[in-house]
Amino acid sequence: MEILVLVLSFASFFLLFIITQRQNTRTRSSLPPGPKGLPLIGNLHQLDSKSPHNYFRELSKHYGPIMSFKLGSTQALVISSSKLAKEVLKTHDLKFASRPPLLGIKRLSYNGLDLGFAPYSPYWREMKKLCVLHLFSSQRVHSFRPFREQEVANMIRKISQHKVVNLTEILMSFTNTLICRVALGKDYGNEYQVVDEGLGFGQRSKLQVLLNEAQALLVEFYFSDHFPMLGWVDWLRGKLWRLEKNFKEFDKFYERVIYDHMNNKSNEKKVQDIIDIFLEMMNDHSLPFDLTLDHIKAVLMNIFVAGTDTSAATTVWAMNALMKSPKSMKKLQTEIRGLFGDKDFINEDDIQRLPYLKAVIKETLRMFPPSPLLLPRETIEKCNIEGYEIKPKILVYVNAWAIARDPKNWKDPEEFCPERFIENSSIDVRGNDFEVIPFGSGRRICPAMNMGLVTIEIALANLVHSFDWDLPIGFDKEEMFDTQVKPGITMHKKNDLFLVAKKH
Repeated sequence: MEILVLVLSFASFFLLFIITQRQNTRTRSSLPPGPKGLPLIGNLHQLDSKSPHNYFRELSKHYGPIMSFKLGSTQALVISSSKLAKEVLKTHDLKFASRPPLLGIKRLSYNGLDLGFAPYSPYWREMKKLCVLHLFSSQRVHSFRPFREQEVANMIRKISQHKVVNLTEILMSFTNTLICRVALGKDYGNEYQVVDEGLGFGQRSKLQVLLNEAQALLVEFYFSDHFPMLGWVDWLRGKLWRLEKNFKEFDKFYERVIYDHMNNKSNEKKVQDIIDIFLEMMNDHSLPFDLTLDHIKAVLMNIFVAGTDTSAATTVWAMNALMKSPKSMKKLQTEIRGLFGDKDFINEDDIQRLPYLKAVIKETLRMFPPSPLLLPRETIEKCNIEGYEIKPKILVYVNAWAIARDPKNWKDPEEFCPERFIENSSIDVRGNDFEVIPFGSGRRICPAMNMGLVTIEIALANLVHSFDWDLPIGFDKEEMFDTQVKPGITMHKKNDLFLVAKKH
């Protein structure tokens, strides 16, 4: 058996070498510059899986704002300037509007039936219209306000019961519970608790464990994606088993909550959740395609994977930055307490009177965008960028993290300075200013951007208003407030943020 595997591996690599050499000869002359790779594997051995956005920024200093590299048989580009990001995401948006058919993404999205990872197609355009109109409109986001305010109040109450809290776990629990209520109507995540008591706060739900595994699987390296002839290696490594296990566990969970809704015909709900909305649409025969349970499950995957992680990660980064910058923390607390010092809770109407809070969040999104490379794109047709001919089926990363720290765009870009958004209030984070694009831009901009922003605003406002924060005794300040990151689509702080919360 071992001899057979060796023979098959050698034969596969030999054929792959011949094919890739021919491809490289045909395409090398038209590509932008980039680091020289090795035969077969290209630049795979050079990538930093923990911090690829930082690695790409360092390379762009040598090779320029548009750079090419190879991932096995996959040709890829990295864009690292606001000027070229505007060309890719606006001028030539349609030509860069698709998504690559990567194995993990395809399986967890029910073969591209979702919104975030689906390839560009007539189906995607119709699904986007449905989601923007029915799920993520301003009116619909506003309708979820009671859920947000209730869950923030619950979070503040839980924090006040402990001396030392793991703020990372608290915020993940908060966003997970909130997404459950918005999408599913109730907190399924807390029905069964498993693993990890954490320091001074709760337990992690099985749903959160599944979400963590899904995040890992979405960025996992699969031979099938970059060496199609070696796809069988994924099976030998156990990656396909892990992917299928996670998919089936999520599928079982989705089915359970959907059938709970179908069997509950009560009209007593004050606020429709997302499954209610989808089930109503299933009976709408005017839709351009037949909406099935798999369509609902695929969009639920987007909402859970993107909605839980991104809002929690951004709020953690904001608190981390404020703890490192006591001046900014004091200024924010003064703004909030000066206006609402006699209130126990900051509601969503109050937030509109807090310009420095909004500036803090914009600065956090500039320095710590939730997805530093955004979601990968794939070219649909040939186009010309900076004199280079970019062909179809090219994988494209836009390094939003590097662009937002470019000294050509920002003064002292490595410093946390919310005042920059007060002094230049015309710059926003909603995809129109390409110096800061945490949610992307163009056709594939994050459709749930408004829902994410309002969640971060109300959570951060109440955390800062309700408590004075300090570092626990015995914790190293440099280690606790560092900015190292975990690998994954969403940029999480590597070390959990443990703090002492003193009730104000």
